[in-house]
Amino acid sequence: MSEITNPSTPLRMNDGERGRTITQKSLEHLAELSRLELTEHEKEKLLKDLESILSHFKELEAVDTQDVQPMAGGTTEKNAMRDDEERIQTLSGERSVEQFPEKEQRYLKIPPVFE
Repeated sequence: MSEITNPSTPLRMNDGERGRTITQKSLEHLAELSRLELTEHEKEKLLKDLESILSHFKELEAVDTQDVQPMAGGTTEKNAMRDDEERIQTLSGERSVEQFPEKEQRYLKIPPVFE
């Protein structure tokens, strides 16, 4: 069975890779799930990048949020919506055809799309 079975389960170190927050095996499993074919160089770079990202989360875990109220969004502002109004068309169909550079009867003539 895979090491990562639940998205909410934190990535753990295994004894063979001390000091790592994500293992080579975990990375290969994630790559397989994502259908990514990675070279050894890409695996090493991605492993370092993921470790860096996870280290930022460790810093955030250290922040005391005991007295902070949870938020549902990023702001307390509300959308300023305008009322729907009927708009009067300012350019009639015939008049818009008159404005077009090339026309044939009531149709707009454009350069050929397919030759």
